Amino acid sequence: MQAAAQSQGPAATAALADLQALLLALPAMGSDAQRLQAVNQFFNRRIRFHSDFEVWGQEDHWATPLELLQKGQGDCEDYAIAKYATLRASGMQVQRLRLVYVRAEMPGQGRAQAHMVLAYYASAREEPLILDNLRPEVQPASERTDLQPVFSFNSEGLWQGAGQAPAGDPLARLSRWRDVWAKILEEGF
Repeated sequence: MQAAAQSQGPAATAALADLQALLLALPAMGSDAQRLQAVNQFFNRRIRFHSDFEVWGQEDHWATPLELLQKGQGDCEDYAIAKYATLRASGMQVQRLRLVYVRAEMPGQGRAQAHMVLAYYASAREEPLILDNLRPEVQPASERTDLQPVFSFNSEGLWQGAGQAPAGDPLARLSRWRDVWAKILEEGF
């Protein structure tokens, strides 16, 4: 991870110490809720929201956590991916986490906007908790009436909406996810 951070640049290298400290602290935290809140706060406080065009000069770029830390700015996918990768690296089970592509009602926008969040499922039957760059607190999905799920995925599955019926292999069907996940693994997550 150190070599990958150094290849990104000085900001990633400097931020890596804090990220590694977080990764070491997460397993000792008393509950998953505390782990989720710590990861949500780590990225929400450290990263400023900017569009991919502003950050990368292109319409859509999915950044790795180290790329995100190097830039210090990113869009909703970048936040969600970094939180997912960090929680997975800390040992959280893959079936508990899903990246969720949603339509979000944004105040003052007048229409729903594409957005991505991270959902945590304590079990398949329980309501998920939502980690989002728009809100500092982790909240139950029922409190996020501004979000309408379109599809969800993780490194092992793809689902329509937030449902339980699989919709295919995310690495085969989502090329951006396949590419960024391969880079994340190469970075040592």
